[in-house]
Amino acid sequence: MSAELNGNSHTPLSPTPRDLAATLFRRPRLVAASFGFVLLATMLFGVFSARYESHFKVLLRRGRFDPIVSSQPASAMDFTRPDITEGELNSEVELLRDEDLLKQVVKMAGLVPAGTRDFERPAEIERAVRKLARRLDVEALKKSNLIQVSYKDTNPERAARILSALSTLYVRRHTNLQRPPGEIQFFDQQTAEYEKRLHQSEAELVHFTRARGVASAALERDIALQKLGEAGAAYRQIDQDRVETERRIASLREQLKSFPSRSVTLNRWADNPEVLEKMKTHLLELLLKRTELLSRFEPSYRLVQEVEQEIGETRASIAAEALTPVRDETTDKDPNYEWARMEMEKAQVQWDGLRARQSDASTQVASLRTFATQMQSASVDQQDLMRTAKAEEDNYLLYLRKREEARIGDALDERRILNVAIVESPVAPALPTHSVLLYFLLAFGLAMAFSVGIAFTTEYFDSTIRTPDEAYGLLEVPVLAWLPAPKPAVPRPSISRIGRPKVVVQ
Repeated sequence: MSAELNGNSHTPLSPTPRDLAATLFRRPRLVAASFGFVLLATMLFGVFSARYESHFKVLLRRGRFDPIVSSQPASAMDFTRPDITEGELNSEVELLRDEDLLKQVVKMAGLVPAGTRDFERPAEIERAVRKLARRLDVEALKKSNLIQVSYKDTNPERAARILSALSTLYVRRHTNLQRPPGEIQFFDQQTAEYEKRLHQSEAELVHFTRARGVASAALERDIALQKLGEAGAAYRQIDQDRVETERRIASLREQLKSFPSRSVTLNRWADNPEVLEKMKTHLLELLLKRTELLSRFEPSYRLVQEVEQEIGETRASIAAEALTPVRDETTDKDPNYEWARMEMEKAQVQWDGLRARQSDASTQVASLRTFATQMQSASVDQQDLMRTAKAEEDNYLLYLRKREEARIGDALDERRILNVAIVESPVAPALPTHSVLLYFLLAFGLAMAFSVGIAFTTEYFDSTIRTPDEAYGLLEVPVLAWLPAPKPAVPRPSISRIGRPKVVVQ
């Protein structure tokens, strides 16, 4: 007790829990008032400004395959249904946050008052878009193809209306971006144009065929070239045969000069039987006449002598005839000469035929060459017309398929068969985002912190000396006496100086 009076006790460096509690108990009304005010204000703010959260989810899927709008033929579609990439998810997230889309939502949901003047309307729309962007939460859910869109507002019906407009406009924007508008009209126009061009090209091709009298110039050219080759080969063969025939004719002429035209085929020597028979008959008649004459006349008789002389002459003639037989010689055509002559005649006839054939072959070759040249020129023109008609046909069929694809795409759009789907439609929430208990706990903690802060702040700015320790700390002289308050009061423990110098109460 003497130490306390003399001021020799050691002043604590930091307040104790008892000192802190004493600070609070010295101002119970201030603490209770501030606590009640903050608690009530926070609860009222939490109740009257409660946030209702409405949300919907978007599912990205491979529900359809839209062909690329181009003039190229459609490639084969891949039906393996690949997974949705992270880039596609992020693209859809950014599309949901698009400022132009949010402006349309503001207009559709009626977030700008109807009575706003025209010159103030753009600014009001911009402020509404910024407010909507701050409260709108778009998040791609991890390890899924879902995008969650949520919006908080004090009015649950307004929150649902805003998200409903956002989902409708988002699906419409996604459809327009995936398939540009006016696609089927464009393909209709192109199909009609190329159909007209195709009919015109086909008419030109038919007119060319009738005017030239050619069904297939390329085919007839190929046939003419084939025949021209065959005719050329035949012409060369005929020329070669003609040269060989000329050589053969020259050789046969030389052989004809060495061969006789006729040759002896039979030599025969024999007596002349008729002459001998006549001569012997005449001799017999003479002998008979001599005998008759001798019977009547003498051998010296003149008639007998004449008969004897005739008999001698006849016998001499018979003897001479026997010594000179008749020669019979037979000749015929020489076979070698005749063979050579016939072969030469055949070769001559063949040579004449070869000359005629060669002349015909030469005329045929010239005619085929001229025809092939004409067909080549006609085939170039016909091929050009056919290429034009083929190109027009390909373009016509291409745009016809494209038009059908566009029609199918429009039908899919009408039936809402898209690559995105609204999984959960936005509805007006019945309960706020946070419960009343949570608001009470937050209000209680905030009121507690505020009331304690008010008490210590008041204590800090209060300059009253209440204990001997405060006096000793301020005056740095021993305290000789300390008179308690005249009325009973709750004993207050000594507290250390908070930091502001105290003034001495006189």
